[in-house]
Amino acid sequence: MSLPQSQHPAAERGAHHPDHDPRLDAELAAVVTGARRRAQRDGDRQVDTAHLLHTLLESDPEVRAVFDGPHVARLLGYLVQRAIGYGLRWQASVEDSGAVPLLTESDGWSPAAAGALDAAHGRAIRLGRPLARGVDLLAAVVADPTSRAVEVLGRAGVDAGAVAVRLEEAAVRERAARWAEEGDAGHRAATGFDGPG
Repeated sequence: MSLPQSQHPAAERGAHHPDHDPRLDAELAAVVTGARRRAQRDGDRQVDTAHLLHTLLESDPEVRAVFDGPHVARLLGYLVQRAIGYGLRWQASVEDSGAVPLLTESDGWSPAAAGALDAAHGRAIRLGRPLARGVDLLAAVVADPTSRAVEVLGRAGVDAGAVAVRLEEAAVRERAARWAEEGDAGHRAATGFDGPG
């Protein structure tokens, strides 16, 4: 009898480990490393979506641009307080949205955070990019209403649903621009015209 998916070791479910994930661009890989260091510094058992959100806001201008200026400062204020405030209750629990298989303790990543990284890469692929960027991870994080990152957004007065809408609108624009670029390139190839030279 086969084990339920949640009981299979992480290594059997995929070769991509969050700390060395080839599906992430250099900037997002640095965010992942920073989130890992932040969790260790805070004494947290696992890297969760709030660690990821914190590091994204600090290091990714494209992510910060999704939010209003005052919201960024308020969010960072709440995130800094996790070690002395509401975040203390998180230390005794695992962040698990229920939508992804439960990871083993040695992975060091909450199931929700690991699932968000998978979803970020899926979003990048749908947009025609081989590597995930910070905005892809943000979109994945806000799509999980039970994530700790979404809880922080709510505490800071940020509507996660509105953020998701802005990110989807940006994705639509990105897809349209890519299609236009590919169509233009195809036309030039078909006609042999490379423009004025």
